[in-house]
Amino acid sequence: MILRDLLQILDDMAPTRYAEAWDNVGLLAGDPDQQINRAMLAIDYTREVAAEAQREECDFIIAYHPPIFSPVKRMLSGDVLYDAIRGGVAIYSPHTALDVAPGGTNDLLADILGLTDRQPLRFIEPKAREHKFTTFVPEEAVERVAEALYAAGAGGIGRYTRCSFRTPGTGTFMGDQTTNPTIGKPGVYEETPEIKLEMLCPIDRVPDVLAALRKAHPYEEPAFDLVHLAAPVEKLGQGRIGNLPATPLPTLLMRIKHELQLPHLLVAGQSDQTINRAAVLAGSGREHLKDAIAQGAQLYLTGEIPHHDALAAAKAGVTVVATLHSNSERASLKRLRDRLAESTRAVPFLISNVDRDPFQIL
Repeated sequence: MILRDLLQILDDMAPTRYAEAWDNVGLLAGDPDQQINRAMLAIDYTREVAAEAQREECDFIIAYHPPIFSPVKRMLSGDVLYDAIRGGVAIYSPHTALDVAPGGTNDLLADILGLTDRQPLRFIEPKAREHKFTTFVPEEAVERVAEALYAAGAGGIGRYTRCSFRTPGTGTFMGDQTTNPTIGKPGVYEETPEIKLEMLCPIDRVPDVLAALRKAHPYEEPAFDLVHLAAPVEKLGQGRIGNLPATPLPTLLMRIKHELQLPHLLVAGQSDQTINRAAVLAGSGREHLKDAIAQGAQLYLTGEIPHHDALAAAKAGVTVVATLHSNSERASLKRLRDRLAESTRAVPFLISNVDRDPFQIL
């Protein structure tokens, strides 16, 4: 299977536009046009996971946590990333995009608690990703200019490419004596038939599209418009909060242990509560604790939380249940693996057997 096609499947499940601004998601290493034969899923791309992937002959790694996060100043032989790139192993990270996505990491935790009427703890801000790009072209040059803009990255809508809208009209202009117009003469007012050519353009492709326009357009000074498009509100966000039938805390703790396959949990707060409203946040729960408190959660299921925040939660009447960071995320790999397997049979998807949280309770 060509990696580019698999990337589209992954982005359909957890669109990278959902990721936090500070995050580093998507394809981190590899060639979108390379052939993928076997894939492995893990939370962290460690040396042990890399060795396991090599034994299993996997050439694509889906690492939930991005192994390239901060700027990399050097990459030397012996580093797992160096070895992956040299060996043609592609690496992809969904991270916070999967947390936000329906059916993703946080929804799995919400499912474990049986939350109903659920919504995000905090909605994400819509992110504008595109401009509408418009230019004006003589009819005989429209196809040439359009093809150049497509090649530079404009004209895409979802899975469709080469999308444009064309309207005939009349262009007017008059150049001074220093100009060299393609149509007419310097200093003479001109009217000429033109086609108004419109298409979408990703914000990060604007410089390339403008360069392509100037190279392909027959005019000395091609006219164009860039209209910043508002992003639609998708009502998605980080974490989940919802209701559940009144359930004793010990019952919920047993359920969490069973579903996450954990022998122990860290619990701060009242041990004899009956819970009917709860919140979840995979990974680090500190940032969204205030959201959980403000929205009336009695229980907050997360991966990890600092000491003083746990005290603040207990003071507010919220019982915090911490699994250790990656233990709150690992169960989502099976769900992601199953969804990928349903989407394509061209690639076997394995879950790492050696990937585990770095902390152990001994």
